[in-house]
Amino acid sequence: MNTSVSNNIGHTTAAPATKKLALGATVNIPPRRLDFEFSTDSERYYYDNNPYLSSFLTTLSSLFPAGESFFVEAVRHYRERITDPVLKAQVAGFIGQEAMHSKEHQGFNDMATRQGYPVDKLDRDVTKLLDLVQKTLPKPVQLAATVALEHYTAIIAEMLLRDADVQQKFSVEARHLWLWHALEENEHKTVAYDVYQQMVGSYGLRVATMALTTVIFFAVTFAFHTRMLAADGQLFKFRQTWQAMKYLWNGKKGVFSRLLPQYLDFFKPSFHPKDHDTDALLAQWKEILFAKEDGVLYEQLKNKSAVGVH
Repeated sequence: MNTSVSNNIGHTTAAPATKKLALGATVNIPPRRLDFEFSTDSERYYYDNNPYLSSFLTTLSSLFPAGESFFVEAVRHYRERITDPVLKAQVAGFIGQEAMHSKEHQGFNDMATRQGYPVDKLDRDVTKLLDLVQKTLPKPVQLAATVALEHYTAIIAEMLLRDADVQQKFSVEARHLWLWHALEENEHKTVAYDVYQQMVGSYGLRVATMALTTVIFFAVTFAFHTRMLAADGQLFKFRQTWQAMKYLWNGKKGVFSRLLPQYLDFFKPSFHPKDHDTDALLAQWKEILFAKEDGVLYEQLKNKSAVGVH
């Protein structure tokens, strides 16, 4: 599947609200309900049959239910102060999509827990960490952290939607989950940032929070993944670890290290998530996943009319 496309579609504007459409769908941020089903028969090593890389992705998934609930609360805090009707509708779409992400990844995580991974314990620990953040840090800092982490998810999601080789390494079941999530992360990638700019606006706080969030994110992910590898009996397989690290971090060839320029764009005073134009890419993937009858996930979509799919 070749997903390289030119980004030549202009920015979308809000469509008139209708009774049938969910509010987020009127601004092209529709909360799609898919109800993925995962069982213990699901492939354990679902990414390239690789224990290290599969457990790494499951580690990331362990962060999503609590993490995305944190994002929702950080944005929701400012909702009533927003006067721009378009941004207000986008916030509704953001909240709806993130709620669906939390739900579906919880199902995925429950499956991984049944397979013997300590995902339930990781979820418990990240929930405690984020509860502490919510109790101790000011609301503008919580929103800035959300903006920082949304930048991470947006650039990783864009990479997944563009890189056919990465897509094909997933098992079919996992690929559908991650592609749907990637599509929606890019659909709402501007929302938290725009709320931050309107409600807080501090460049210094934004970049300082990104720097701190990066350190904490990498530390937590490393610690959690170490626990996952230990539970799977993979912790001391050094050759496997070395090969996986090269795959992820080998300069311009590394799946993640090649995203460094996009990550650093965040530190520009003039940065906006729309600088990374994904409109044409999203149009392509909405067609692939949700086109009537031919879309890969069309039949699985439970709320077709609410999100504008007929």
